[in-house]
Parts: sequence; C-alpha cells; structure tokens
Amino acid sequence: MKTFLLSAALICLFNQCTRVVSAPNEIVMATTSFYDFKLAALDGKTIDFSTFKGKKVLIVNTASECGFTPQYAGLQELHAKHGDKLVILGFPCNDFGGQEPGNSGEIATFCSKNYGVSFQMMEKVNVKGDGKSPIYKWLTSKEANGWNEEAPNWNFCKYLVDEQGKLINFFTSGVKPMSEELISKL
Repeated sequence: MKTFLLSAALICLFNQCTRVVSAPNEIVMATTSFYDFKLAALDGKTIDFSTFKGKKVLIVNTASECGFTPQYAGLQELHAKHGDKLVILGFPCNDFGGQEPGNSGEIATFCSKNYGVSFQMMEKVNVKGDGKSPIYKWLTSKEANGWNEEAPNWNFCKYLVDEQGKLINFFTSGVKPMSEELISKL
C-alpha cells in the first residue's frame, strides 16, 4: 500500500496534479454540441444530455481502487450542496492502473455502500485510446469542444460544462471537488 501511495504521489507531481485549465477568452466554434450526447448510465438507462440545459455539468472519470477514490465523498458533498445548479456525471474507467476492474453492479454497490453516491453514475468507459468514449472524444478535441485538448492523465480528472453546454474548465486529479478552485467556477 505504501508503494502504491508513493507511486500515486509521484505521478501527481509529474502530472501537475492540482492544475486547472480554463477556457481562453476566445473559443473557436465547436463542431458538436454537448447536448447532442445520449449515453448509458450505470443502470443501463440512456441519459439524454439535453436534459441538463440550464445547469452546469461536472464530468469525472472515476475508479474504485485509486488513491483519489476518497474524492467520491467530496463529489457527493458537492452534489448535496449544489445539486440545484450542478449535475455530476461519474464515468467509471479502468484506463489508469487497472483501478476500476468491477462490472456495473459491483461499481454501483461500491459507490453506494462506501460513499452514499446519489449523483449520476454512467456506464464504465475508456477515456483514452482507440476505444475512447464519444463524450471523452468531445472533451479532448479542440475542434469538437471549441478549445480544449487536455485529456485525463489519471483517475478523477474533472471537466466543467456551463449552462449553455460549453466546456469551460479542466481540473486535474488533485483538484478536490470541494476546493475553492472548483467551487469558484460554479
């Protein structure tokens, strides 16, 4: 466990774990709308992103066996405090260190039992490589979202979309859900 935590700490230092990237003043015209997406939730139901119009949306790639997994508690607190104006979408991902090996049922049970998660958990996805989820293709393509090419470099990276469906911020793993860096953008 000590080796794992040391490895995670070194990865954070290397990847600038608490970096926040904001949209520039001028954003090029995005080719795809955030509201065009319809993706599967952890329970198999389809979620139509157009239902999020008028609210900010925080998208997070999650994992159950990561040093950042305790951020589930902060995400739940953020949901409880700001759920009237913010939607949180958790996307389980096994792309970094094999830290989300579970299936949908196991992930749902883990999130509920350990962190009381009541925010929207989505189907397990890939956030990098050839099998990258369509939403992560949008989040990491300047041509699609208007400015950002920053991809997740570990679990619990966060993307903030504004009330009009524009991507406005990227937060690395070390930016905690209840941090001033994130809260100030709501």
